[in-house]
Amino acid sequence: MPSYKQVILLRRDLALPTGKAAAQAAHAAVEAAFRSPAAKVKEWRKQGMKKIVLGVADLGELLAYQSKCKAAKLVAALITDAGHTVVQPGTVTCLGIGPDAEEKINKVTGKLLPL
Repeated sequence: MPSYKQVILLRRDLALPTGKAAAQAAHAAVEAAFRSPAAKVKEWRKQGMKKIVLGVADLGELLAYQSKCKAAKLVAALITDAGHTVVQPGTVTCLGIGPDAEEKINKVTGKLLPL
C-alpha cells in the first residue's frame, strides 16, 4: 500500500496573517478530501492524515499547479475567499491536493518549499 498525503499550496504574495492562512489551508484540506475517492481518504486517515503546506509565488503559479494536478489526475480544490476580512471577495487563496499517493503528488509539487 502506498504512503498517502495531502498538500495545500498557499499564495505567498497575499501575505495573509497566520490565522487567515490557517483558515484558508483548512478550507482547502477539507474540500480536497471531500472531492477525493473514499478508499484513498480511508487509507490516508489510517496513516495519520499527513499533510504539508507549501508556498507558491502568486495566482499565476497557483493556477499552473492546478493544471499540473489535472494532467496528473490528482484531485485539486481551488479555494476562493468570500472577502469578509483580509482580502477582496473572490480572491483565490490556495489549492488543496489529494489525499493521494505521496509519490504521485511529489511528482507535481516536489520542488516547492514549505510555507
